[in-house]
Amino acid sequence: MKISPRAPWATGLAVAALALIPANASAGSQRTAAPHADAAAATAATSVDAYYAAAEGKTGAALKTALHNIIKNQSKVTYDGVWNALKVTDQDPANPDNVILVYSGRSQSKSSNGGGANDWNREHVWAKSHGDFGTATGPGTDLHHLRPEDVTVNNTRGNKDFDMGGSPVAEAPGSFTDSDSFEPRDAVKGDVARMLLYMAVRYDGGDGFANLEVNDKVNNGTAPAIGRISVLKQWSRQDPPDAFEQHRNQVIFDTFQHNRNPFIDHPEWVDSIW
Repeated sequence: MKISPRAPWATGLAVAALALIPANASAGSQRTAAPHADAAAATAATSVDAYYAAAEGKTGAALKTALHNIIKNQSKVTYDGVWNALKVTDQDPANPDNVILVYSGRSQSKSSNGGGANDWNREHVWAKSHGDFGTATGPGTDLHHLRPEDVTVNNTRGNKDFDMGGSPVAEAPGSFTDSDSFEPRDAVKGDVARMLLYMAVRYDGGDGFANLEVNDKVNNGTAPAIGRISVLKQWSRQDPPDAFEQHRNQVIFDTFQHNRNPFIDHPEWVDSIW
């Protein structure tokens, strides 16, 4: 189960490398830079292959267990540290002074984080009440499911499960909500699914925290569960990992937690496990 250098995340790295070419470079110099980008992508592919070596050839429950044993080895950040981390992981590629808000899709100043109605704060995509882990270091501060979001939109989402339908969400175009569920905009549906599935693999009852699982229900309340898995699988197929999500995964690995979200690197593993 090797990762091809042509996998989307590797292509993204190659594109990123090409983006470093000066804008005034000649056409000839741009052509000579391409092999370096290809080499960087190939090196990255080899590195990620090695990271997942223990999962190679496995499916189902055995794959889930193997991935847990790989990704549980991580560094941790404090809840205060999450503020600064999100300013790096979710930086707007077009404006280094801003972050991209996950549900709203809005580019907003990094410095406008806080508790005011138009500030952005730390959205727990896996709602922290689902398993009662709060903001404790571990699931409560895991960057793989923490994203910047407008305070008002964050409050609207609350601790609802994820499903289709409802009424439009003010300040989050393309998102919908009803009494028991939240539907994010199309551009991040797959991101949301893969963040939740990461959490279900990473936290299995060890580390002193609850065993987090996805199920096919809403109204999970304080149970260590979130749904709906049938919808999350659909979203993961509908919205495959893009360059922003791949880059975010790499930054968390390189700079902060030193573990990866396997469903960004291998989206096909979603259907293999669930």
